[in-house]
Amino acid sequence: MESTDQPKPTTERLLSLDVYRGMVMLLLATSGLGLAKVATKWEGGFANFIVFQGTHPEWNSQFAVFGASLWDLIQPAFMFIVGVSMPFSYEKRAHLGESYSRRLRHAWTRAILLTLLGVFLQSLRKPDTYWIFTNVLSQIGLGYGFLFFLVGKSWRTQFTTGALVLVVYYILMILLPRGLESWRLHFENGTSFPQDFDQWFLNLFPREEEFTGHPYSTLNFVPSFVTMLMGLMAGQVLKNKETSSSRKLKQLWIAAGILLLTGAIAGLTFCPVVKKLWTPSWTLFSGGYVVGLLALSYWIIDVKKWNGWVFPFIVVGLNPLAMYLLGMISKGFVRDNLHRHLPDFLFAGPKAPIVDACLIALVFWLVLWWMFRNKVFLRL
Repeated sequence: MESTDQPKPTTERLLSLDVYRGMVMLLLATSGLGLAKVATKWEGGFANFIVFQGTHPEWNSQFAVFGASLWDLIQPAFMFIVGVSMPFSYEKRAHLGESYSRRLRHAWTRAILLTLLGVFLQSLRKPDTYWIFTNVLSQIGLGYGFLFFLVGKSWRTQFTTGALVLVVYYILMILLPRGLESWRLHFENGTSFPQDFDQWFLNLFPREEEFTGHPYSTLNFVPSFVTMLMGLMAGQVLKNKETSSSRKLKQLWIAAGILLLTGAIAGLTFCPVVKKLWTPSWTLFSGGYVVGLLALSYWIIDVKKWNGWVFPFIVVGLNPLAMYLLGMISKGFVRDNLHRHLPDFLFAGPKAPIVDACLIALVFWLVLWWMFRNKVFLRL
């Protein structure tokens, strides 16, 4: 943790990015404010819609051609935002006089710490270190160091790298493991290449019991690296002072449309859209949504200046790691103490999950507000 003299957000900051990040972190840390849990007790199409938006689909993540659940998009948005931030962060470091080697060292140190922090969080309430790398922080860390090498590179280099990663990964998914009766089995739970890899790789680590499989995999970081690369490319678009706001918006909207359409077509033909495997089609499909959401946020906040409502999200967006750790480590502790000290009627009835989530969010936000006022920002 470090205390900085970072000023309150001004027009010099990309407020849309802070707000976007803050919204994502609030949804993630508070489990969607408990709406999906409450909606399970309702009946009708609207209730089913709310439940769907607040849960991960069992396997295939593509619905009604272009449909996906909001909860499935949280992790892509989180990883995408990391990429968007990188051009701003490392340009600032360069202007402060940091050498390339020092920036490189910082990137790889951060990558290693994020990876290990993800393992630490997965090991909570386990008797020993639980060596698994599917936590979002570990996934970011595994790709972050490699992403640094593409900061400031040309659009063509970045696009070629991303396309090559997805194509090679798809070929590996199709070719491995061998002997499957149908190509579709390469994208099913338990018979995919990433899961097959983990049954070998994760058993190299000391563990109480043999690792026998998990829907998510370590190698998800390879295609999700491209999700972060999309963010890096979007960040370079927004950082370009020589391009007008309208042109930036046009580029982002076009990119979002192409990604969504390409991902949907691939998902319906040769590469199913599966978030739990982070298939190449999911990378493109979810990329269309997260790029589009960034464009919408940028248009509302930085172009139209409709900013009267953004402060609560900026408080969270400036301290995303603190919010994530609060959600992962102290959610149960905060909930138990709220139930202990507040009247029982607040938590009675079908509304209880929403009350729980909103009060927990308020406690977390007040902690971050105190940190914001005292200019304390948690960084790695």
